[in-house]
Amino acid sequence: MPKPSPQNQYNKTMDDTPLVSIITPSYNQDAYLEHTILSVLYQDYPNLEYWVMDGGSTDSSIRILNKYSQRLTGWVSEKDGGQADGINKGLSQAKGGIVAWLNSDDVYLPGAIQGAVEAFQKYPTAPFVYSDVNSIDEKGRFFHRMRYGDWGLKDLMTFHIIGQPGVFMRREALESAGYLNTGLQYLLDHELWLRLAALGEPRHIPGVVWASARVHAGAKNVAQAEGFGPEAYQIARWIGTEKRFYPMNARFRKRIWAGAHRLNAFYLVEAGKPKDALRMYRESAHLNPLVALKDWRRIAYAAISALGVRNARKPFDWLRLKLRGHRAKANKEA
Repeated sequence: MPKPSPQNQYNKTMDDTPLVSIITPSYNQDAYLEHTILSVLYQDYPNLEYWVMDGGSTDSSIRILNKYSQRLTGWVSEKDGGQADGINKGLSQAKGGIVAWLNSDDVYLPGAIQGAVEAFQKYPTAPFVYSDVNSIDEKGRFFHRMRYGDWGLKDLMTFHIIGQPGVFMRREALESAGYLNTGLQYLLDHELWLRLAALGEPRHIPGVVWASARVHAGAKNVAQAEGFGPEAYQIARWIGTEKRFYPMNARFRKRIWAGAHRLNAFYLVEAGKPKDALRMYRESAHLNPLVALKDWRRIAYAAISALGVRNARKPFDWLRLKLRGHRAKANKEA
């Protein structure tokens, strides 16, 4: 894990308009890169720096970066060691007291950065703050909202997953926790949230959405869904050996591993392996039934899919939309 650069001088004070640094890692994402860049540049915030760290793209990404080069703090295009390495390079250049990264297929919503700054001012000891996150398709159309809660260290240890685009970090906390683990490819953000949460209580900002995560065929959580489970187990083992998580790692051992199995099962469903997913859900339920049953709809879908039923997902998507409509109606009437 790379150490922070000793030359990097970051803002320790949280005034009305602290410097905010955004890093975008990218590699051959010309289909979405411009949308990502514009979502940052159009933020109505006066003290912003923006770095794009390209991993040596061979598509038209460089043309896009040249187009906006005068409005970027800086950008590079060179071969790197992967997403974590690219982000870490950006973090070592950035000087903001608040930092975040936005992947090159995701977008910020208007007012996101201002909202994050105000959240840090309200919670001056929080190592990071986060909002709910929208899911959008390859054309930018909304189809789902990922809702979170007031999740602390115990929740993160048991694999409550926070959508990375909605997270902003306090630079002091990041310097203390260390940068991203370059040995991880899929849950690199979650492992960092754990290290940050060991320093203090993170804060969820309810009722707001700062970012949208794009779901498309080339996204890691779609194209490489099977890679998430092994890293969940790697992190679960790491949690069990870390003194910073003691004594919770011993007290909640079964729940930690139930959460890891559940996460593996979730992505095995995405990978089109319902039988393997059901086996992982059984492992999760054996350790803690309540953890596994949080995914009861996906368990039912996986069971039907395992029987070879075509279009098994349609009734569950219909039910989710129906329930969402009832909730929206109830909120409007309230």
